[in-house]
Amino acid sequence: MPLLFIGIDPGTEKDKSPTVWVDQEKKELIFQGWEPGAELAAECAAFEVPGHARGIPVGEAVVRIPASMVHMVREACDALERADVR
Repeated sequence: MPLLFIGIDPGTEKDKSPTVWVDQEKKELIFQGWEPGAELAAECAAFEVPGHARGIPVGEAVVRIPASMVHMVREACDALERADVR
């Protein structure tokens, strides 16, 4: 999987590292973030989206990304839309 590194939250400590990549082959955004904590996970799992079952399906996860990384998420979205991403 050819990952394109976009960025890492500069405000985190050495052992903590919310990160954004682009999977150039699958055309997907890849996020590493903080676990949401029990309360937020429960809130997300209880959220009702029309046409979907409640809960977080097996194989999916909720992650938290700090607002300081918004520009990295935009950059990753732009990278996916560029013609030069293979």
